[in-house]
Amino acid sequence: MTIMPDRWIRRMAADHGMIEPFVEAQRREGTISYGLSSYGYDARVADEFKVFTNVDNAVVDPKNFSEKGFVTRRGAVCIVPPNSFVLAHTVEYFRIPRDVLVICLGKSTYARCGLIVNVTPLEPEWEGQVTIEISNTTPLPAKVYANEGICQFLFLKGEAPPEVSYADRAGKYMRQRGVALPRL
Repeated sequence: MTIMPDRWIRRMAADHGMIEPFVEAQRREGTISYGLSSYGYDARVADEFKVFTNVDNAVVDPKNFSEKGFVTRRGAVCIVPPNSFVLAHTVEYFRIPRDVLVICLGKSTYARCGLIVNVTPLEPEWEGQVTIEISNTTPLPAKVYANEGICQFLFLKGEAPPEVSYADRAGKYMRQRGVALPRL
């Protein structure tokens, strides 16, 4: 697999709508950086957050997920409770080519504050807004800023397309918009 450079990412965004909206160069003045980088794309977190809480003594069960375990907040900032996490989604909508696998990594600015973004793959021919899991590993409340950088996506091109893509098997998170909750 080869990691793809900025010029390839730019061309795929312009010619094939791989990332929409697409920010041509990194923006960083007064914000946590986002946009095109040398070998990746720094995506922004949208202003919708699902904050996990234990107010109703809910149990987190991926096979029988209950919305009682979180509250939805919209705004320019989200406070992540200590030792907890939130679900959010990217501003950007992604369309992954058939011969590409994308890996999502957290940004070091947040990691240095104890906020960790789950490593997430975007499979060949998957498309949608990416649901982002942000964990606060600290004993203190932590801020996440909407419409600023939250994670970086690295684009890895395979030597050949897979026999079966995410679209071919009608993946359950295909074309998601907003925060997609766990599904079976």
